[in-house]
Amino acid sequence: MTSDREHIVKWVANEVMPHEAGVRAWLRRARVPADEIDDLMQEAYAKLVGLQRVDQIESPDGYFFQVVRNLLTDKLRRARVVRIETATEIDALSVCSDEPSPEQATAARRELSRVQALIQALPERCRRVFELRKVLGVPQREIARQLGISESAVENEAVRGMRLIMRALQEEGAEVRGDRVRKTNDRSRNG
Repeated sequence: MTSDREHIVKWVANEVMPHEAGVRAWLRRARVPADEIDDLMQEAYAKLVGLQRVDQIESPDGYFFQVVRNLLTDKLRRARVVRIETATEIDALSVCSDEPSPEQATAARRELSRVQALIQALPERCRRVFELRKVLGVPQREIARQLGISESAVENEAVRGMRLIMRALQEEGAEVRGDRVRKTNDRSRNG
């Protein structure tokens, strides 16, 4: 069982770090100097990892933006000289909007493409079951009937597909290639 601290560190790695590029772009648009951006990112990660709980955070990306915005606002308040355009631009850049930023939209499209490639790389029957069950929402009984397999086989293939995709997504630096998913699949059969 992982400790609470390990859970929070994994949460930051999986739910927050993918949004770093968007936050950095937002800070650049606000004309924050590059060295200050690095400092703000470091402080934000320290704050996030220091949280007691993260389960109540419904929008990790929005929370991350807000933490950085608050840190920047505090930094500006403490500064003796603040460029007026920086303060004005920060106020003009809304991070509380429900609309995703261009950076968030690009990251989401990239992640969707990655997941689609992983689905396509699944073994044939597993891929077909996964697409029908998880993508199209076809009932398990109907999939079993269509494919001529048992309902437990449908459930097992759907779970297997999800595990293969999740494992591939968690592998750092892994290329999205069909043989990568199949190698992961072969490992799960052998051990």
